[in-house]
Amino acid sequence: MLTWAIIFGVVALIAAVLGFGGIAGAAAGIAKFLFFLFLIGCAVFVVLAIMAGNAVT
Repeated sequence: MLTWAIIFGVVALIAAVLGFGGIAGAAAGIAKFLFFLFLIGCAVFVVLAIMAGNAVT
């Protein structure tokens, strides 16, 4: 998921440099959404790992 966010970020940068504002905005929005989804997923898995660690001991 982070890989896709980086890819869309690069696409947004290239589109912005070439003057395609609409495509750049859409790609940046998708990249931002995927990045925040990735952060939420990481936070959930960290909490689950901490809870699983406490349950074993």
